[in-house]
Order: sequence, then C-alpha cells, then structure tokens
Amino acid sequence: MAARPRIKDVAEYAGVSPKTVSNVINDFEHVSDRTRAAVREAIDALGYRVNLAGRQLRQGRTGVITLAVPELDVAYFSELAKYVMAEADRRGRTVLLHQTGAVRERELAALHGFDAQFCDGVILSPLSLVPRELATRDRRLPVVLLGERPAGGATDHVGIDNVRAAREATEHLLSRGRRRIAVIGGAVRGRQGTDRLRTDGHRQAVQAAGLPFDAELVVPVDAYHWRDGARAAAGLIRRNDPPDALLCLNDHLALGALRALHENGRSVPRDLDVMGFDDIEASSFSVPSLTTVAPDKEEIARTAVSLLLERIDDPESGPLRDHVAGHRIMVRESSGG
Repeated sequence: MAARPRIKDVAEYAGVSPKTVSNVINDFEHVSDRTRAAVREAIDALGYRVNLAGRQLRQGRTGVITLAVPELDVAYFSELAKYVMAEADRRGRTVLLHQTGAVRERELAALHGFDAQFCDGVILSPLSLVPRELATRDRRLPVVLLGERPAGGATDHVGIDNVRAAREATEHLLSRGRRRIAVIGGAVRGRQGTDRLRTDGHRQAVQAAGLPFDAELVVPVDAYHWRDGARAAAGLIRRNDPPDALLCLNDHLALGALRALHENGRSVPRDLDVMGFDDIEASSFSVPSLTTVAPDKEEIARTAVSLLLERIDDPESGPLRDHVAGHRIMVRESSGG
C-alpha cells in the first residue's frame, strides 16, 4: 500500500515550503493566486487529504460549529443554514444546527455555550435577547451574530441594512403609483428589532415622497408565518379605505397575504401590489410570483463562517467587525414585473 502523501510531499511537488502549503490549506489571504493554484494542483495530483481529526485534536478543538436560528420552518433560516453548512464543509468544519424558537432562555444557552464541549464557536440569530445580555456573553466562546442587533460592538455581526432595504422596497411600490402602502409585520414603537428598522425605512420613503406616514397602516403580527399574513391582509381589505399595496416583512407573510387576497376576490397586481422580504425559493413559484427584497444569503453565510473561524483560530484577531451584506429588489409579477 502506497504511503499517504504528506504536506512535505505536496510542498516538494509544488516547489514551495511546507508552511506555504499549510497557508493554502487554511485559506489564509496572503498567498498569491499563482502559488495557491500550484499548491492546489499538487494536492489534486497527489491525492492529499487534510487529517482534520488529528489537526483538531492537536489544537484542542472539535471541528464543529453551532448555527442557532429561531425557526427552521421559516424558509429564510433553512435556506441560510444550507449556505452556512456548505461554507463550513468547504472549510473542513461540521455544523451543529440548533433551533431556539426565539425563546430567550434557549438563545442565552447558545450564547453561553450550551454545548461548548462539542463546538468551537457559535453563529447565532437572536430575536429575544437584548443588547445587555448579548454584551455579557461568555467571552471564551467565539460568537458571530446574524440579524439586526450587533450588541453595541460586543461581538462580530453580519446582516443587511434593513432600513435601506425597506426604503428601497417602498420606493419601488411608490414608483408604481401606489400611495396607501400597508406594512404587515411592522412596528412603530418598541425596541429596535427587524420590524422597527424596516418600518423606519418605509416611513423614510413615504415622507421623502411628500406623503403622510399613516401608523394605522402598520399592522403588527403574532408571528411571521403564512396564516399571520393571510389574517392581516384579510383585515386590511375590509377597511373603509383599504391599502393599494402591501409591504410584508417576510415572504411567508406575503405568500399568506396573496392567498387571502385571492380568496376575497382581489387581483394582484391589478387591485393592489404585494411585496415580501427574504426571496425564499417559494416566492418564485407563487401565482403571481412574488416581488421581494433578496438579501445575499450566500454572502451572509460565507462571511459569518469566515469571521467565526478567524476568532476560533485567534480570539484577538483584530477589532470586532460589523459586516453589511448586500441586497437587491427582485421585481416579479406581484408588482407588475
């Protein structure tokens, strides 16, 4: 049986040092494209495979990271989890998936390393925790936050600009001639969660267009599920002065709203426009297909995993980062696309 190729063999084949081979394997930035290509060619030619178990044992690590999200039956989180798992796999890590249910105690458990003996770090999307609780986390466990609250700089954070995204979504509806735009899932008071931030962006666009902001058109919901969107839409169209567009703060709400409008004899987009958030796969297949805000989920996942692995490798690796991922408006049939 042929001996298993070693880093030294790869280095000799590529004409570089073993340290350079290690840098390429660990995806360090400061390697030229030419050298990186030569090393990867040598790895493929020799059939070299990283001994992850041995490396992790030497480093006192498990090779496992945790992704803690509120609800896996909300498609945005399951789709995001797919990208996180793919990026972690590319980097030689395994993902432990944890559903918090947006319950404060479960989010705290994740933040303080409920399974620290099994994982090296946590990517957490919190909904119930407040900045004070986030700031007092267990600093021994590397954490990257997803979502809208970066905890006052207490940890690395990745998310989109929710205010800007909602402003652009409203501007799209205004450009269609819509003037009474209801916000399903919004909030005009309370702490600065996603609902407040997106409502603020909507308000900015309306006021910039010279229109009055009507708080009565902001409809809070119990949850961001299909039935909540359907219930809110059905109530709105029964009003004496119904809206001519619905800005729903996730796609589940929007798809539920589309169903309620259909059942009540309203035509979309003839009678009113409907817009969502998140660009889940189902939004392309609804009838009509759903106009929505599309966060760059792949960028969010790639950045979150990269930041977490940097902290795992070196907890003091520079200042905390607050990365703003991209987004775009996907115009489809529900707003005339």
